[in-house]
Amino acid sequence: MAAAEVSPPPGGDGPSALGARLDAGLVALGVDASAAQRAQLSAIIPLLARWNRAYNLTAVRNPAEMIPRHLLDSLAVLPCVRRGPVLDVGTGAGLPGLPLAILRPELAFTLLDSNGKKVRFVRQAVLELGLSNVTPVQARITAYRGPANFATITARAVATLSELCADCTPLLAPGGVLLALKGRNPAAELGDLAEAALPRVRADAAAVHRLAVPGLDAERSLVVVPFD
Repeated sequence: MAAAEVSPPPGGDGPSALGARLDAGLVALGVDASAAQRAQLSAIIPLLARWNRAYNLTAVRNPAEMIPRHLLDSLAVLPCVRRGPVLDVGTGAGLPGLPLAILRPELAFTLLDSNGKKVRFVRQAVLELGLSNVTPVQARITAYRGPANFATITARAVATLSELCADCTPLLAPGGVLLALKGRNPAAELGDLAEAALPRVRADAAAVHRLAVPGLDAERSLVVVPFD
């Protein structure tokens, strides 16, 4: 799941430069996006930057940096998001849920977070982006039960693997999969998960994919945990 590195285009952080940086990143990831989808992805950045000034949704302040650190980082896992419905746990500012929902319009997404201001932002983003396949929900994962179980659950920098798997077990359909985005080598967490021997969790079949996010000089990995 590696991608070629890409240098940001010159020209500052105006709309055209941001769009060029996004387009270059999508090419490097091998993501085939329509013009409408690229426009939706681009629209997330000014909306997030505007809300961020008032609500502190993310520590990333520079719009140019939001592209690799939020959009491209989210889309690096797109090849593994194949089945729905999809639940994005601890979605925060809608990441990775919003970018994934844009590129997977045929799948239903539920974006879950316990933080009210972040869920309000996600609701506004869903409205402004015209996403009919996204449902924002404010709740803790331990208290949430959806109308149906999920085939795929995503989680970006949320809890340990053992905690995530324990919390997600009641929400995953048989044969479902947890996609956990991690920022470093998750070997220790995988060891803890194997020792926990949680029901339904196939720790022995968990796989780690190294992610190369264009424009992001940081170690990223995706842990894919299948469930019975």
